[in-house]
Amino acid sequence: MRGDTDNFVELFLNDVPMMDARAPVEFAKGAFPGVVNLPLMNDLERQKVGTCYKQHGQQAAIELGHRLVSGQVKADRIQAWAEFARNNPQGYIYCFRGGLRSQLVQQWLKTEAGIDYPRVTGGYKAMRHFLLETIEHAAAHDNFVLVGGMTGTGKTEVLARLDDGVDLEGIANHRGSSFGKRATPQPVQIDFENALAIRLLKMQKAGARQFVLEDEARLVGRCSIPLPLFQGMQQYPLVWLEDSFDGRVDRILKDYVIDLCAEFTVEHGAEGFTAFAERLQQSLVNISRRLGGECYTRLAAIMNQALAEQASTGSVDLHREWIETLLRQYYDPMYAYQRESKAARIEFAGEQDAVVEFLRERAAVQQN
Repeated sequence: MRGDTDNFVELFLNDVPMMDARAPVEFAKGAFPGVVNLPLMNDLERQKVGTCYKQHGQQAAIELGHRLVSGQVKADRIQAWAEFARNNPQGYIYCFRGGLRSQLVQQWLKTEAGIDYPRVTGGYKAMRHFLLETIEHAAAHDNFVLVGGMTGTGKTEVLARLDDGVDLEGIANHRGSSFGKRATPQPVQIDFENALAIRLLKMQKAGARQFVLEDEARLVGRCSIPLPLFQGMQQYPLVWLEDSFDGRVDRILKDYVIDLCAEFTVEHGAEGFTAFAERLQQSLVNISRRLGGECYTRLAAIMNQALAEQASTGSVDLHREWIETLLRQYYDPMYAYQRESKAARIEFAGEQDAVVEFLRERAAVQQN
């Protein structure tokens, strides 16, 4: 029989299958990528046991738990655990602290299904602490470099071309700007942090000597960059990505109109275009106070006309006007100020191919 483990590095590097025995409400607040939630108790059962524990102590709570999870309920849960164990012979069980719940699942699997299945000692809490330490240590000791640039220069494309790129927006499922919300929801904060830590851990194992991030604000949509990393990002060196104004408009049109509309169509079918149009309009509303009333009203009218044309003929050309105006009057002045304020940290500036080549050469120097 394999023994219980506290080798968190191995678990996360190898994507070892894990069964989370916590209640669904706990799982929803944060978990690890690919983990399956097969709880010992559902939310209501857990709530009743918790109340009993507070009022009558541990032994009474344990006895109540056994009464609640008995008979067919117990048999069904053991069957689900056994199926997971047989399908994932290299896997593990965990609960919040690696205590009573996972021990009970382990015991019932052994006595009722004849399966020896190991636990993660320390459970979710210990693994979560390990991942947060991974981010904190990387932020303090590893070599990070940021890619900055005006809106629409293709910073995410640069990251995708690099073995050492860390796409925070991809992990957060958000494009980072006021218009960055996707058709599918963002992960909860804990899931975002866990996925980021595992990405860093795997890159370290693969021998990465630098990590390339986009120069982001603290919030990527609703996901907050972990404070140790964000504080580091205020000091890390920068490369500045450049592109022509027309190239940027083309990229924004593709990302925020054509591709986003396609995402909504996949998610919502016949209602997809309506949902896409509402998302685009709401994104403009979200920055209306910063635009000013007159500018917002004018842009909203242009956007509505473009959406009507897109719905009628499929043409997206009319969207260019509001995109161009937003770049010139809203985004570009902000980014020009940012570049000036960060000028001392900029190691290189150029268009996409040149930036990618520079970053690859920079990584090669770190290897030597």
